[in-house]
Amino acid sequence: MERIGEVTRKTSETDIRIRVKLDGSGESSIRCRVAFLSHMLETFARFSKIDLEVEAEGDLVHHIVEDVAICLGQALSKALGDRQGIKRFGYAIIPMDDALILVSVDLKERSYSVINLSLSEKIEDVSSDDMRHFFRSLADNLQATIHVHELWGSDSHHKIEAAMKALAISIKDAAGVDT
Repeated sequence: MERIGEVTRKTSETDIRIRVKLDGSGESSIRCRVAFLSHMLETFARFSKIDLEVEAEGDLVHHIVEDVAICLGQALSKALGDRQGIKRFGYAIIPMDDALILVSVDLKERSYSVINLSLSEKIEDVSSDDMRHFFRSLADNLQATIHVHELWGSDSHHKIEAAMKALAISIKDAAGVDT
């Protein structure tokens, strides 16, 4: 049985469609005007091996980032189904140049997040608050516990990218079939 989830969200501010295939190869098709978010979504797909399709339009960067996180969390949750037989936990510590980030995930339908990242005000075309909000909205809508902790770092772009890679690996492991 294929584990696929698809979510569409249309509001007065955004129009988002996301499709995930948990047992994919990491292929992605991202159509989003927020360049840094697009880069992070491609990174997430590649490192999680989850096939990801995203079409995101909207008025403000904040609304696009938030609604993409909401839809991604909901699509992943749909793909997980009743979550029976999954490993449930996943974690990763990822170094990236001048950043070292730890992410830990529990997919047992308890929404909670701790985002401990020291970031500059802006990262490319996205505010640091929007990226923190991305992780929180994802956790809430995936119904997962997600901890993101900066162990060391100086470059905000690399911190977020390492966090996204660690999140991807953590979710891939936690969503894996428990044997």
